[in-house]
Amino acid sequence: MSPAGKRKSAAPEERRRNRPLREVLDEFLELARSLARRAREMTPAELEYAQQRLEWLADEVWRVASGETAPP
Repeated sequence: MSPAGKRKSAAPEERRRNRPLREVLDEFLELARSLARRAREMTPAELEYAQQRLEWLADEVWRVASGETAPP
């Protein structure tokens, strides 16, 4: 524990050790936030593309987090 009696978070260390994971998570969150703001204004085609992109990013997060190799 630190002198103030609070525990330090391990998150900053993880960010430095697993930069590829942080990058894909940041991209996923950025897209999700954008969708939350714009979904009502988007066309059905834009929504479908956004859903596909989110699914692809979720797969990337899993791949990077689990240490799998890139898909063929």
